[in-house]
Amino acid sequence: MDARLRREIEEEIRRDRRAFIKKVLGGALAGSLLLVIPAGALEVPEQLPGLRGQKGDFITGHKYAFVVDITRCIGCGSCCVADKNEYQVPDGYYRTWVERYIIDDLDNVYVDSPNGGLDGYQKPRTDIKGKVRDTFFVPKLCNMCEHPSCVQVCPVGATFQTRDGFVLIDYKRCVGCAYCIQACPYSVRFLNPKTKTADKCTWCYHRVRRGLLPACVNVCPVQARKFGDLADKNSEVYKLLHEPHVISVLKPDMGNKPSLHYLGLRREVV
Repeated sequence: MDARLRREIEEEIRRDRRAFIKKVLGGALAGSLLLVIPAGALEVPEQLPGLRGQKGDFITGHKYAFVVDITRCIGCGSCCVADKNEYQVPDGYYRTWVERYIIDDLDNVYVDSPNGGLDGYQKPRTDIKGKVRDTFFVPKLCNMCEHPSCVQVCPVGATFQTRDGFVLIDYKRCVGCAYCIQACPYSVRFLNPKTKTADKCTWCYHRVRRGLLPACVNVCPVQARKFGDLADKNSEVYKLLHEPHVISVLKPDMGNKPSLHYLGLRREVV
């Protein structure tokens, strides 16, 4: 890595750390997080190991995957805040969000996501019929499919798949027809009211190309979000996906082959 690129990455890391401390761990949220985050949990890696690509280049020789560990997620909303700040996502719309699942002793399942999880889940629900038996949180984001339905239906080629496997949107070409939004089996796309174009999570492609982790991975205080290279057998995601864990993808029967994997996925998750 040349000196100029290293300086850019180091400055980006410093800027992200300041933004995280100021915007995510500030105010009331800080108090609630400190009650549940173990010491040292905030020591997360900010650079992506093994990346050889540079700004402006396609990332060759890599196959990236995203793993969400449901058993770790605490529903704090840090990932959602980081994403909103990174992309100036309009209020009421979400590139990534966190769902809360509550199961009572009568086997009723309650699913909600107030404000996309941006504010966390400090307020309990009052409509639970039985006694709460279990509660867990499920982050949602683009599944970055190997066979993306959204690419197939776009009439103008605005939604496309890059040579390094990322599904992206050319906002200058998008006409806002919303075909891709209807075609996505995971409901992760929306029509941006400001730009009048389709929008979605990009796994922070601009950051990955510079050797950085996606913003949501970077700020997760319990490391529930993991991102890495499956071409690197020493990477954490490679080891997770090749060890005997309960790892699943959403809606496998659709044939999209998602690159987003869930560790500890439950049958109640839709």
